[in-house]
Amino acid sequence: MLCLEQQNQTQNLLPPKRSSSDMNESDHDLSVQESPSSSSPKCMKPRGYQLRVFEVAKKRNTIAVLETGAGKTLVAVMLIKAIFEAIKSNGHKKLIVFLAPTVHLQFEFIKNHTNMEVGQYYGDMGVDNWSLETWEREVNKNNVLVMTPQIFLDVLRKAFLSPEAVCLMIIDECHRATGNHPYTKIMKEFYHNSNNKPKIFGMTASPVVRKGVSSIVDCEGQISELENILDSQIYTVGDRTEIEVYVPSAKETCRFYDQAQFPSLDLKGKIEALCSKFDASLLELQGSLQNNYKDTDDKFNMLRKRLSNDQAKVLYCLDDLGLMCAYEAVKVCLENVPNSNAECEVYRESYFLCKRFLEEVLCIIGEFFPHDDENLLDLRSGYLKAVDLGYLSPKLHELLQLFQSFGGAEQVLCLIFVERIVTAKVIERFMKKVTSLSHFTVSYLTGSNTSVDSLPSKKQKETLESFRSGKVNLLFATDVVEEGIHVPNCSCVIRFDLPKTVRSYVQSRGRARQDNSQFVMMLERGNTKQRDQLFDIIRSEHSMTDTAMNRDPDAHILKACTTEEVNAYHVEATGASVTADSSVNLIHRYCEKLPGDKYFVPKPKFHISLIEGSYECKMTLPPNAAFQSIVGPSSRNSHLAKQLVCLEACKKLHQMGALDDHLLPSIKELPEKNLIVKSKESASGAGTTKRKELHGTTCIRALSGTWGEKVNGAIFQAYKFEFLCNIPGELYSGFVLLLESKLDDDVGNIELELYLVSKKVKSSVSFCGQVHLDAEQMTKAKCFQEFFFNGLFGRLFFGSKSAGTCREFLLKNETRSLWSPSNMYLLLPLETLNTSSPEPCQINWIGINSCISAVEIMKKSSLLGAEHCNGETGNLSPYRNGSCSTNVIHFAYSMADTNNLKDMVVLAIHTGKIYSVVEVVNNTSAESPFDGNTDNASSKYMTFSEYFNKKYGITLMYPGQPLLRLKQSHNPHNLLVNFDEEGTTGKTLEAGVLVKKAQMHVHMPPELLIRLDVSRGVLRSFYLLPSVMHRLESLMLASQLREEICCSSNFHISSALILEALTTLRCSENFSMERLELLGDSVLKYAVGCHLFLKYPKKHEGQLTDIRIRVICNATLHKLGTDLKLQGYIRDSAFDPRRWVAPGQRSIRPVPCKCGVDTPEVPLDAKFHTEDPKVLIGNSCDKGHRWMSSKTIADCVEALIGAYYVGGGIIAALHLMKWLGIDAELDPVLVVEAITTASLRSYVPKDNEIATLESKLGYEFSVKGLLQEAITHASQQELGVGYCYQRLEYLGDSVLDLLITWHLYQSYTDIDPGELTDLRSASVNNENFAQAAVRQNLHQHLQHCSGLLLSQITEYVKSISESHTDGSLQLPKGPKALGDMVESIAGAILLDTKLNLNEVWRIYKPLLSPIVTPDKLELHPFRKLNELCASRGYFIKEKFIKKGDMVHAELSLQLKDVLLIGEGYEGGKKIARGEAACRLLKELEKRGIVFSRSASKKRKLDADHIDNSTASYMEIDVCDQLTDGNLSELAINKKRKSTEDQLPPESTGFSSPTYDCSNKDCSPNSGTPVIATINTKKGGPRTTLFELCKKVQWPMPTFNSTENKSRSPIEFGEGSEIRNGFNSFVSRISLHIPKFGSMECTGDARADKKSALDSAALVMLYELERQGKLVIGGS
Repeated sequence: MLCLEQQNQTQNLLPPKRSSSDMNESDHDLSVQESPSSSSPKCMKPRGYQLRVFEVAKKRNTIAVLETGAGKTLVAVMLIKAIFEAIKSNGHKKLIVFLAPTVHLQFEFIKNHTNMEVGQYYGDMGVDNWSLETWEREVNKNNVLVMTPQIFLDVLRKAFLSPEAVCLMIIDECHRATGNHPYTKIMKEFYHNSNNKPKIFGMTASPVVRKGVSSIVDCEGQISELENILDSQIYTVGDRTEIEVYVPSAKETCRFYDQAQFPSLDLKGKIEALCSKFDASLLELQGSLQNNYKDTDDKFNMLRKRLSNDQAKVLYCLDDLGLMCAYEAVKVCLENVPNSNAECEVYRESYFLCKRFLEEVLCIIGEFFPHDDENLLDLRSGYLKAVDLGYLSPKLHELLQLFQSFGGAEQVLCLIFVERIVTAKVIERFMKKVTSLSHFTVSYLTGSNTSVDSLPSKKQKETLESFRSGKVNLLFATDVVEEGIHVPNCSCVIRFDLPKTVRSYVQSRGRARQDNSQFVMMLERGNTKQRDQLFDIIRSEHSMTDTAMNRDPDAHILKACTTEEVNAYHVEATGASVTADSSVNLIHRYCEKLPGDKYFVPKPKFHISLIEGSYECKMTLPPNAAFQSIVGPSSRNSHLAKQLVCLEACKKLHQMGALDDHLLPSIKELPEKNLIVKSKESASGAGTTKRKELHGTTCIRALSGTWGEKVNGAIFQAYKFEFLCNIPGELYSGFVLLLESKLDDDVGNIELELYLVSKKVKSSVSFCGQVHLDAEQMTKAKCFQEFFFNGLFGRLFFGSKSAGTCREFLLKNETRSLWSPSNMYLLLPLETLNTSSPEPCQINWIGINSCISAVEIMKKSSLLGAEHCNGETGNLSPYRNGSCSTNVIHFAYSMADTNNLKDMVVLAIHTGKIYSVVEVVNNTSAESPFDGNTDNASSKYMTFSEYFNKKYGITLMYPGQPLLRLKQSHNPHNLLVNFDEEGTTGKTLEAGVLVKKAQMHVHMPPELLIRLDVSRGVLRSFYLLPSVMHRLESLMLASQLREEICCSSNFHISSALILEALTTLRCSENFSMERLELLGDSVLKYAVGCHLFLKYPKKHEGQLTDIRIRVICNATLHKLGTDLKLQGYIRDSAFDPRRWVAPGQRSIRPVPCKCGVDTPEVPLDAKFHTEDPKVLIGNSCDKGHRWMSSKTIADCVEALIGAYYVGGGIIAALHLMKWLGIDAELDPVLVVEAITTASLRSYVPKDNEIATLESKLGYEFSVKGLLQEAITHASQQELGVGYCYQRLEYLGDSVLDLLITWHLYQSYTDIDPGELTDLRSASVNNENFAQAAVRQNLHQHLQHCSGLLLSQITEYVKSISESHTDGSLQLPKGPKALGDMVESIAGAILLDTKLNLNEVWRIYKPLLSPIVTPDKLELHPFRKLNELCASRGYFIKEKFIKKGDMVHAELSLQLKDVLLIGEGYEGGKKIARGEAACRLLKELEKRGIVFSRSASKKRKLDADHIDNSTASYMEIDVCDQLTDGNLSELAINKKRKSTEDQLPPESTGFSSPTYDCSNKDCSPNSGTPVIATINTKKGGPRTTLFELCKKVQWPMPTFNSTENKSRSPIEFGEGSEIRNGFNSFVSRISLHIPKFGSMECTGDARADKKSALDSAALVMLYELERQGKLVIGGS
């Protein structure tokens, strides 16, 4: 050892001495890392001795023996760089592996000092479960792999990596390569058997590790053994001078303490007697149990052992540390007593006994502390008194004295090594009570093993970081920090308990690295044993150093490492291996992956027999394993016999496929290719709601036609439309649809209800044979269709002066461009019913001809040139002077009697608009004052004459005629939705959205109108046609898909049912896919589950579940759907009649395609996928491209399966699944095989057990083995039973899911799909089944071997019987095994009846009764609270604190003037939150605020409505993105917006983690809230206000909007935002602030309601700022 004086002399001769912060080692201090922004590796100049070690290591395999802090890791990095450069130039990729017990520090050091790709791997990363693909990615990505030796050994054994792929292996702490350590196994199993061995570089501070004294010979032997195993030679630096300069040696001293003289010797006896008493109580409690099950015995044995361990800890602390620390030790033990709330009564009692023992020990020890001695440790003088009284041991007193000698806390970093974890914990707690040492911060550090006192890894890292940074001065630690884990350079290391080995001595001393640091060992005076132990260690160190220093590498030839012939199994395909030694662990790992529960942990059982001097082992595996028992070969000892049977089992499991070719349990294996979709993995995000995809729309084949080209006429399939209004006298003309194709019967013969304002029209479509039209009739029919559809729903004139284009009559020239072969049909009016006519449908050719004449007039009229002429002969007025008869009205080109004008249909020749006459307005004429109500013209014209003259250049010939009041044509409406249902009478629809409209009439001089000889009934019917045709087109599409699926003749699925499966909620229809999707999900789960059950009889429940999940997951269903182009059939937006166009009609609302796709179909390409929230779903361009949620396609697949099940039962559903590519065939042969297997089960039931159970079920099994299997729990393995109910439970789960869902689907046809889902969730769950088991007394028949399960069943049955007498009693959660048994019996009956679902339901319906009904549906308390708050506009905040095994949940809810807080304290977060919600609901109930499901549903609908004033509070205001014709995000709900709208909270719930209650800014009563800026885009101010209310828990504001109409245009906005309009909206906002009051503000007038709401919200935000309630960052 270099003394301090020598060090000081040397300092002047050498370069400036590096401080501890410059030490470069692993052992290294990393406080000198470069800043994170540094891009190049940090260069460190190696010292001379490091270069010498490096040169040796380059030449041969080397074990570098250098003390802690000497910089071994830098040498390793130099070697890594050199080797890497060599292999890089070679061109072949080889890996460098750095093995270390603790990975993180080495990883950081290599990463910071090289420019290589480095990966780190340790247990907490979950690498044990990594696949070959994952490891291949890591290997390809990185050059250096830093990992623990066990991980590297596992990777080699699994053949994920081979030794040949490694060029350099660095082994840190290589002295551990002895015995069964992973280092030894890596070298013996792989390195020494490799043909192409990697280079080895080992690092250690102490190559000798054994306990006790080691002579030169011993050291020589140990070093030779290490060299042979590592195939390396020891190298240590001969000249110590340089090392001793750079690595300061600690000054070694001993501190002596007196032997403990405890004054009260009977205390120990009292504690021991108390322990014996409680141990006897535990034994007595165990003996009182009727059944001695193994799990109960194990539990009691564990508790008795714990009792004994707790006693030992207390007595150890009493002897070693004194009374005060013994007192703390009892408290530590008390804290570790587990919470037993979830356990059964007998376990709770046993835990209570353990707790009572510790409490009584606490009392006994507490008696030795008089109250006046409480402050004994406040003064130093009290220490000696405390020692005399036995409060402190002399050893602990000496330690305190040592701490006192440190003085101030600034420079102190002291590491105190103790032998036991309890010592570290107890002294740390005790030290915090010593006031004279309060300037020191104390902590403790222990390993993360499985003991109750161990520290988790995360806590270890935090403590180490605190010690490094100086936050902690005194760190008590076990040997966990002797090596591997980096601690900073300490000023002092104290061995409170002596080291037991040379390694421990050297390593712990090496932690004292600061200049003038101390290494203190504490010894008991007169204890020769301790003295001898220390001397032995010091002598051994000298022996070790001498041996290493004087070792001549040339004289010591390495012996070949003796790798004794090991029993092993190798997989030829991969090279994976398992040895007899590792096979035991592999078998345990295999069993761990088998399904189990809290009553049964799957593990192997071993039975060893001694036969004629040899040992033979029989192993029994759990009942759900691939096989149940195996006998191993004979062996010389029992340990080897156990290993060999495990090795044989591993071979067999691999051969059976239960272990894969890498010898991993095949849990997540993929089945054969024909079972699942072709691609093993769908694209990322496929089938999710978040992903949006662009898809096309399938063309309807039935609408196409070639008849337009036929010159000789054509034959059409005729479908008659008849309309009947529920108001008598309201007449609608019949129409006929003429198509080239014949429609399916269920498409061409339908009835549907159309909903108009205040009335309904029943529409019927029926096939009426074939109709032949000649060429002339076809031309007329086409012309009529062009005229009427464009006149009503489009424009007959295009172009205008203002647009700078010539005004032209649409039908003047060739109209071929208005027709497309893909959309060719005719819609013609029928004559009024003529019963005498033999023809089923007579086309109204008179009316058609009248329209043709009008078209011809319009074509020829010189009016088109802007000059009025009265026209043809015979149409002129007999009166030239402008006067007219009182009974005759002059129209353009005709006259009519005034008495025949009502409801006449007319065409305005100057605009091409079609009107119906309301009345003659007497006392008016063209000379009357102009009212501005014509063509929305302004009032700058004095008279009607002047208006027409100046605007159109028309000079009226009969200005004295009375004006006609005309009813305007209007946009077509979506009549398929019943808005009146929601109380919207008296309002109308515009583009599917309700708006309040007054009847708009115009005044017109008659001479500008052409009479059309069609009734008003024809006009009325025209408004019905878009809706009827939309439904027909949808049904045609459904029928087309049915043809694609190729239906079997055994069943017929109606096109209406298929249409339902293709229609999303977004379509606003009175049907959608949701109900069918729910059913289809259950059908799919059942069919695939049953198929897998039958196909794989050897796979356990976990494997079957995993395969099923892969087959039926959304990603798979999405892939199947898109492969079959299902996306084109889906209807995903509300019908927009304004964008619907008939053949011959020109759209006035085109949406040109900007999708970047030329074809109607969109390729399945990632560039057409997005997660952008701004992309709107449902809008389609003119080519039919629309964005769709990826999940919608998967939902549609399920809904189609549901539709086929409804229409044709399981046969039809299986047929559809086959078409989809899902293998779900239910082979009757496999059913028979499954039954046969069950019939061979060996079982010994109790007397009449099966018969009794059969009578309760009301069903007699033909194969009793099925029922026996269904009631056998896996814990029966204890009795040697080789089967259990798990596979049948898997089957029964899907059976009951389907049966109950089908029952609910049929029973409740009118309820909301969400409520149907809730009903299913409430009915199909384990808790419900467990209650059914108890109600029917089935629990008595469960065969098991678990005391815990028996106790819990007993308690559960008792609580159910008590709940009948006390309805308010909340039931505890039932044992899962009871629900499982109910499911497994259902599975057994299904098999026994050969898959007869009806028979299973016949038996199970009464068993499960009463099945929950909508009125009895109970929601989870938190959901109830959430929905209640949603309906009231309140917010909930959540806060969770974990306290040991318990979770404390706090929910806060701000009402108008009171903050309510509900608390829950339970074992799990969900349960605690539920309890807190319960308390809040009760508080709200006291205030008259009660949850109502109907109110909640109504609120939900309001929140979903697109035109709700607050839709913008959702992620994006969809309406703001729409053009007039876009309706992608049309109301999912059919509700009329109210004039007073309350802001709806977000659907994601009211407990946003963004605003945690712990944040004071979020507290309802804390400081002023701050917002950064206000988003002023449309919807922005409302969003900002909403987020503010959510953040500070203010109730949501309410808005009241009013609409004002004006005859003159109003200008809104500024600059580029200027808009003109005739209507304006003003919104008033009201906001209540708790403990402040209400505020009201009024916004500015705006052109639309949403902008008005934004204006009001903006005014409110600035008013809040003005009143000091808000800080706006940018203001």
